Formats: sequence, C-alpha cells, structure tokens
Amino acid sequence: MELQRTPITIFTPSFADQDNTNAQNLTVKEVVARLPPELFRVIMISAGEPDLRIARRRNTKLLPYYKHGNAAHLFMRSLFCRPDIYFYPRHGPLDRAWLAAKKRITWCASLVTHVVSSMTEVDEKDPVVQSIRQADAVFANSTFVAQTVRQRFALNAGTIYNGIDSRFFFADRRCGGRSRLRVLYAGSLEPHKRPEIVIREAARFPEVTFCLAGRGSCETACRELAGQLGCQNVVFLGHLPQAVLGDEMRHSDIFLFPSTDEGHPQVLGQAAACGLPVIAMNSYRPDYVIDGETGFLLDSDQEMGSKLQLLISKSGLRDEMAAAAIRHSRKFDWDRITEQWMAVFMQVTGRGAN
Repeated sequence: MELQRTPITIFTPSFADQDNTNAQNLTVKEVVARLPPELFRVIMISAGEPDLRIARRRNTKLLPYYKHGNAAHLFMRSLFCRPDIYFYPRHGPLDRAWLAAKKRITWCASLVTHVVSSMTEVDEKDPVVQSIRQADAVFANSTFVAQTVRQRFALNAGTIYNGIDSRFFFADRRCGGRSRLRVLYAGSLEPHKRPEIVIREAARFPEVTFCLAGRGSCETACRELAGQLGCQNVVFLGHLPQAVLGDEMRHSDIFLFPSTDEGHPQVLGQAAACGLPVIAMNSYRPDYVIDGETGFLLDSDQEMGSKLQLLISKSGLRDEMAAAAIRHSRKFDWDRITEQWMAVFMQVTGRGAN
C-alpha cells in the first residue's frame, strides 16, 4: 500500500494490558501490534502493564484507566485526539457517548464494528445493535455470525476472523507418547458453557484423564459432581495464561467443548493449531472446525459420547484429524487478518487505492 504523509488515527476502547485475556482485547492487540506505525497512529486504554509489542510500538498513545470517572475522561481525551476511526466498539458508557457524538459532530470518526455473537435473538435496545446501525463498516468474526447480521439488518456484513497467536498455539510432535489419553476443556466454568457435561463424560471413560482449564460460578458444582460420580480422572487446572494453555493443549489428545451459546470461540482455533481434534456443537457453526475432517460438530448431546469414544479408541483417526486441524489453522494467520483490517481502514477513510 502507498505510504501516507498523515497517518490514519485509530481510537479503540480496548485494553493494551499484557494480562488482559478478554477475547476482544486479544484480537485488537494482535491487530495493533502488526499495523505499520508510519501508516497508523493508534490510541488504546491501559490499566496496568501493557503488552510489550504495544508499549514499544511507535505512534501509539495509551490512555490511563482510573478507578472512577473513566467514561468521561476517556471520551474527552479520545475526542481531543480527533481520531479518523473508532474501532471495535463495545457496550459501555464510553461507547454510548461516542455513538451519541457521531450523530451530532460532522467530523466524527468513522465507526468500524466487529460483531462477535449471533444477532438472531438480540434485543433492539442492546448497545451492539446501535453500533451496527451507525457503523460505516460492519464485519463479523465468522460466516454464521455475518449471516445473522445480514438477515437482521439487511447489511452487507463481511467476515474477518479472529486469528490464532502462533507464539503460544502451535503443534509439537515431541509432546506425544503418553500412556494415558488426555481430553481437555478450556473456557469459563459458567452455565452456558455446560462444563458439567465434561465431568459426566469423564465418568464414562475412567481410563482417560479429563482436564478443565478455567474458572467460574460452576466450579464448585463441577467439583461436587466429580466427587459424586467417583471421578478420579478429572483435573481442575484453574485459569491459565495463554502460554500455559498452549502447552496444555500440546500435551492433550482431544479437545471437548460442549458449549452451545457462542459467537466464534477462539479456543477452538487455538486447539486446532496445537493439533487437537475438536468435538464441539454445531449450533454456532464454527469455522475453526471442519466436521468429519478436523473434528466433529454435533447437533445433539447424544452424539457426543459416541464421537468421543470413536476418537479415544482410534489413534489413527486422531492423527489424521490432528494433521488436518494444523493445516486448517493456517487460514487464521494474524498477518493475513491484519492486512484485511488495514484495507478496511483505508477504505472508510478514503485512503484506499482508486
């Protein structure tokens, strides 16, 4: 792309913090870290130690996050910077202030929205609805989510995936050779994730170790259920940093994810990159998994036990799906995804090629 004398200024209400593992913040950090500083000036929020790639990036400004009054001070300071683009709006008071300003200020920044959950049943009052209606460009993080946006709003929403961080999620054949198979679940231990199903499957396969990575309101109930079912093969790993989660994935054999209420969970792509066949639900049509090739997408809970037993019993099938998953995961390369976002930024600001 042709260099511009004046960089495009992007403000995003996203945190640059190193230890912030919120999926949307992770996405923005990966994109910002790759944006050429001579083309893009970026303004983000920081509540603690920032990601070193962001802290060392030229043409980057971090706005401090305080204990109180953040919406007002962030709105005024970001408005003072006169950004060209408001990228990745969320659902808070800062976003509401910017959406209100966009209606009143003629020069106000172009709004670029990334939708990360299905719009099928979202209430009209939900802030994400307004961020879609007022957006200058709308993209979704999966083909299924994009389809729900098009159906709900009659908008030509495209798809830009969330990528996979290859620093932490990669395959390593040296991690094989275990005498005991490991099935891994990673995600919050919350009701909509249905982690109790992992416990119940563990009771059916006592010869296999089942590991749960994550914390949440269901953790106590899951531990109690494991005790009631006599599961000596269940391990609770707690919340894991990205690097440790990647290592756990490389030391596992199957990824089991029974959640039905999702947008496009990055953990499925991370598991694929580590060479794990994935068993997940088909309700949200995840593009990270190719049914029957890199894993299985289920339409009912009844299928889960049979598919899990199939993968447990057939090492050749696990190996085939692992190799296919690794190949498929290359589609979600962050450098390629950042180039797509750069093209969007150029387009909405009129800097694209004629």
